[in-house]
Amino acid sequence: MKIIPPAFEIITPSFGSSFYFSKYVENANSKAHLWHYHPEIELVFVNGGSGKRLIGSHISYYTDGDLILIGSNLPHCGFTNEETGNKNETVIQMKPDFLGNGFFDISEMTNIRNLFSQAKAGIAFHGETKKIIGKKIESMEQQSQFNRLLTMLSILNELELSKEVTVLNADGFSMEMQMQDNDRINAVFNYVKDNFQEHITLEEVSELVSMTEPSFCRYFKKITNKTFTKFVNDYRLVHASKLLAEKPISITEICYESGFNNFSYFNKSFKGFTGKSASQYRQELRLVLK
Repeated sequence: MKIIPPAFEIITPSFGSSFYFSKYVENANSKAHLWHYHPEIELVFVNGGSGKRLIGSHISYYTDGDLILIGSNLPHCGFTNEETGNKNETVIQMKPDFLGNGFFDISEMTNIRNLFSQAKAGIAFHGETKKIIGKKIESMEQQSQFNRLLTMLSILNELELSKEVTVLNADGFSMEMQMQDNDRINAVFNYVKDNFQEHITLEEVSELVSMTEPSFCRYFKKITNKTFTKFVNDYRLVHASKLLAEKPISITEICYESGFNNFSYFNKSFKGFTGKSASQYRQELRLVLK
């Protein structure tokens, strides 16, 4: 089996700026298939559409766009692809000290300093925060470098003050890993992402990272705070949520397309994961998106 190492993304600030800013039309920034990381903190606004989030050990599904803040070196996949249906996507990436050593230590920067600390776990913003901040982020495209920087600082401060937040990687994903650990866990994540619709055994995944099954199970739980079985099931259930929202196919078909081979187990797992049956979930989502 071929181990796919994590992609280390090298980011260059936009010309004349201390941070990177780019706005992409629809899915032009498609990185949904890439599991990658970088030292820069990343703020992403997806205007419209729906898709998956895979950030650290967290997996979820977003609808009606997304506003996400991802901490330094927190592995993640891209958020848009040809199926997302978004209008555009704006990405801002900045080093934790992008304004120089000590700048964020001054008292006026307390809120932003706190926000950067919270971002280590990945944060999603919703409600009015997503709408208001999303518009401000998009307006930066037409601003001068100086005004863009002022807007960026204002946005970060407002995000820290917002109560409309969800911590994504709440279970914790240990980033204090040796390079060998980083390669191993990313190889496993990539393998699950590419093969979740098939039967995945502990034996094949353990072989992938050259470990015994018991050692791998202990290792995976220590790194992600999840059992490997739960991680795979969560990935499948998020995919099922996506299909329920986007495809007019039967729930039985969704069960099997998501990698489950037992309909009864799928129903039980889905209700445990979302608090609703698959049919309730689909019906409620239709009412929300009308």
